[in-house]
Amino acid sequence: MNLMIAVDGETLKRARIRALEENTSVNAVLNEYLQAYAGLTLRRQQALGDLLESSRQAASGRGGRRWTRDELHER
Repeated sequence: MNLMIAVDGETLKRARIRALEENTSVNAVLNEYLQAYAGLTLRRQQALGDLLESSRQAASGRGGRRWTRDELHER
């Protein structure tokens, strides 16, 4: 989805320079900010926490076998 905003020229110029210095774009910075502002970042962190908790509670396990480095890298 596209969004049009009004930003004064000097602010945009400085934002572009900083984005270049950080190897990113103004668009990427604004997208990240809006995701955080909308709470999407928090939701993703909560989802990851839920996934990790489910993993800890899972009945499955690694089993008793211990693998050596050489066994893991055999082809």
